[in-house]
Amino acid sequence: MASTADFRNGLCIEFNNDLFTIVQFQHVKPGKGPAFVRTKLKSIKTGKVIDNTFSAGHKVTVARIERRTYQFLYKDDIGFHFMHNETFEQINLPEDLMPSAGFMKEGQEVEIVFHAETETALSCDLPAFVTLEVTYTEPGVKGDTTSTTALKVAELETGAKLNVPLFVNTGDLIKVDTRDNSYSERVKK
Repeated sequence: MASTADFRNGLCIEFNNDLFTIVQFQHVKPGKGPAFVRTKLKSIKTGKVIDNTFSAGHKVTVARIERRTYQFLYKDDIGFHFMHNETFEQINLPEDLMPSAGFMKEGQEVEIVFHAETETALSCDLPAFVTLEVTYTEPGVKGDTTSTTALKVAELETGAKLNVPLFVNTGDLIKVDTRDNSYSERVKK
């Protein structure tokens, strides 16, 4: 158990039968009335951010979570299969725990977040940026558009489709931002 005095960014707590991390908090002592703590809480399972106010001294249950590095092996009907890099233990996760599954290629290292008490997987986090090859895209012809931010659809080596600028061609390597599933930049070979 912890109180609101123990709040810090990144602390994981149990709240409303779910696990949340504290994204932001602020202790407030108004001129009239009791002190309270305003917080922004991010759900570990859904990623949704909510605002909540706790009275000063409110007791909360702290949840221990662990981040472990795994290597992606393959995907089949059951889900995604991963191997722990040190123990070689293999686990499989369903697709709903994978927000950016389309940008993951075999052999890639990911971080899987576990609830330490129950040993259940909560989420799978890819690196912020991954480099992938464009396997197919329509050729972009200069003068095809009137705007400067024209995009076209490109298919990547993982099978995912992504909007890219017109100058990206088949065979190019691009950097993809997995936090918002968007094109970041072209990478030199």
